[in-house]
Amino acid sequence: MIKRRESKQISIGNVKIGGDAPISVQSMCNTDTRDIEKTCSQINELAQKGCDIVRLAVLNKDAAEAIKEIVKKSSVPLVADIHFDYRLAIQCINNGIAALRINPGNIGKRENVEKVVKLAKQQQIPIRIGVNAGSLEKDLIEKNIPLSEKMVISAMSHIKILEDLDFDMIKVSLKSSDVMTTIEAYRAIAEKIPYPLHLGVTEAGTLRGGLIKSSIGLGTLLAEGIGDTIRVSLTENPVEEVSAGIDILKSLGLKTGGVNFVSCPTCGRTQIDLISLAKKVEERFKDLDKPITIATMGCAVNGPGEARNADFGIAGGIGEGYIFKKGEIIAKVPENQLLEKLEEAIKKSYE
Repeated sequence: MIKRRESKQISIGNVKIGGDAPISVQSMCNTDTRDIEKTCSQINELAQKGCDIVRLAVLNKDAAEAIKEIVKKSSVPLVADIHFDYRLAIQCINNGIAALRINPGNIGKRENVEKVVKLAKQQQIPIRIGVNAGSLEKDLIEKNIPLSEKMVISAMSHIKILEDLDFDMIKVSLKSSDVMTTIEAYRAIAEKIPYPLHLGVTEAGTLRGGLIKSSIGLGTLLAEGIGDTIRVSLTENPVEEVSAGIDILKSLGLKTGGVNFVSCPTCGRTQIDLISLAKKVEERFKDLDKPITIATMGCAVNGPGEARNADFGIAGGIGEGYIFKKGEIIAKVPENQLLEKLEEAIKKSYE
């Protein structure tokens, strides 16, 4: 069992972050926040897939004004992503946002930061300090030290700004597009601060490459007990980010619920179109909200035995297949009935 890093607990709306709270999954809308209908539709889609917190880009006053209506219609807490204009942060707080993502160093004079922090403290609005390897301060860029160290120095300076203003509802992220830089930065800051950490490999890429980078980066840190919220950044529909984040947590035993799919690789013993069958099984049961494992195995010789820990499964044959439960074959059926009979067996177990 993974021993989590101890951290201060904060709340973003009704979602607790850090401490002994479950690790939450986040994503970000790619809609124009000014378009209330489209933004609310995407938030709802993300929430249905299991997203705990959604971030919105707030580029101007019209977007900040739209927050008022979006918050009313959202079933999950929302975070406003603010750059450069402190007035947008204040407007979002007044319009009911649950949290802010800012860099105190890039929203102007100290008096402007103080205005934001004072109101956030009054309204109990947490602030995420988001450090990105690609947008560090000029003096840090020129230093001859590892990039991960530069990121930590930047984060610590921003944290100090908030702490000096007696503000501690803080969450921190240090994201790089390089996996090892990301890992090194989070490891280093995890030992320096008590605040919860939001994990992500930024600009990870399209679906395949992004999943690999994020799985390695986030998975490594989570396995070490580091991380309190996660976002899998993908150049893809944000729904894919949520699904990937949930799967990463489930693979480490950090989240339960929903179906765990397993399937064997193809080999010379396979007598059925295993690749197609496995995809059909995942598609058929992807929305089943039951904490079970379903296996799709290529042959009846080894399949049921190798997947005996699965609650239910299919083992392929020549034009037919076997339905098994906990390694025991319970039915032999024609290939074209495999999905139907598997579904019947699963439903029967929950009657």
